[in-house]
Amino acid sequence: MCGVLAVLKSSPVNTELFDGLTCLQHRGQDAAGISTLEDNGRIHVVKGAGLVRDVVRTRHMHRLKGNMGIGHVRYPTAGTDSEESAQPFYVNSPFGITLAHNGNLINTDKLVKELSDRDFRHLNTSSDSEVLLNVLANELQKQSEGNKPTVDEIFKAVRRVQERCKGAYAVTALISGIGILAFRDPNGIRPLVYGTRKEDGKTSVMVASETVALDQLGYAFERNVNPGEVIFIDLDGKMHSHQYETNLPHTPCLFEFVYMARPDSIMDGISVYKTRLRLGTKLAEQIKQEWADKKIDVVMPIPDTSRTAAFVVAKVLDVTFREGFVKNRYIGRTFIMPGQETRKKSVRQKLNTIDLEFKDKNVLLVDDSIVRGTTSKEIINMAREAGAKKVYFASAAPMVAFPNVYGIDMPAADELIAHNRSVEEINKLIGSDDLIFQNLKNLYDACIEGNPEVSKFEDSVFTGNYVCGDIDKEYLDKLHKDRSGR
Repeated sequence: MCGVLAVLKSSPVNTELFDGLTCLQHRGQDAAGISTLEDNGRIHVVKGAGLVRDVVRTRHMHRLKGNMGIGHVRYPTAGTDSEESAQPFYVNSPFGITLAHNGNLINTDKLVKELSDRDFRHLNTSSDSEVLLNVLANELQKQSEGNKPTVDEIFKAVRRVQERCKGAYAVTALISGIGILAFRDPNGIRPLVYGTRKEDGKTSVMVASETVALDQLGYAFERNVNPGEVIFIDLDGKMHSHQYETNLPHTPCLFEFVYMARPDSIMDGISVYKTRLRLGTKLAEQIKQEWADKKIDVVMPIPDTSRTAAFVVAKVLDVTFREGFVKNRYIGRTFIMPGQETRKKSVRQKLNTIDLEFKDKNVLLVDDSIVRGTTSKEIINMAREAGAKKVYFASAAPMVAFPNVYGIDMPAADELIAHNRSVEEINKLIGSDDLIFQNLKNLYDACIEGNPEVSKFEDSVFTGNYVCGDIDKEYLDKLHKDRSGR
């Protein structure tokens, strides 16, 4: 999972890129990078492992000259090097291009062979983002025949990228002497939006993964970048767009609404916050039906993503809502961390109990989802150690039973606690007194209520149905091997 950004304005963009990436920091805490373009065509890149504030320092800001630029934040992928995979990636032919990518290509091996054997392009890393950059560079070179490309040639080049690259991608790119490019895969799996701001009679433009970046930097949300759409902003700040026809359904990622996105973002016309409120209502109704015989004294969220849903669960059940865990905000998201012992240790470092809220009570813990189960098991143990009589557990999402191949580094199927297991088996493994999962239809309904025009979603982690196709056991086995570093 990553966050991408692009800004064009009439004054230096370095500070705005830094601030915008900080707004998107929740989408990636492993690596960060910024690239800017000067009027003389020189491209500057600063990137590395760590948070935005740690990677881009004051001395770097002085180097990041120019009135247009792009940025990237990245979550870790097991088996890859943070420094090596930090974005934006750069290629000097043609023109000089830097690119930032959120998503994952599922036909990388085929593309690597084509780039090497047919297009004679060299790759320095194992990143699919570098592959995508080289495909774009190659198609731009073909369409323009080495000359400065016209707007139409740029659109044709991206169309060829969309035809060649399968999977999920929300992309921002900077082309020396040309302008800024942004595009989204034909299924619209990963989010991308753009907004504008008037400054001294001129229009500044921002493209970002989430609306929260627009909001916090004073940009008015214009609209989503549509699935399969290409946006090009030239050096004069004029925006051009082209929508390619596609027979593919618009299928934004369901897990964005459950976990990844900030609650104050609106994605594909759907409020993340209101979706999570609706998930709380629907989960509470399930609990009423299935657990009518249970006495629950208090409802507690597992900070932070589940807090919205948990508050509503407590209200609908007419049960006291309490904060039983205090979160250390300097520990990353544990389901992505490599190694079981690392994840277990991180849970204890990440959360601490307020014991008096647990003592002698029947506690209902609400989490956004259960992935490996490591976090859930440790949290339940902590609740018991704090004195809880009974510990019930509720997931605001359905059972996560299949790996994600579209840009979220979820583990292989055999590492997912819900894969080929019943609710009863999972309950026994994590040690709760009882366990309930949100119904998948409820999750669909909660999202669709926010925007009825979006009726389909990328739901593979819950169903095993991969919208781009071509996902078989051989592919998943290779993905597991790559992610585990073996």
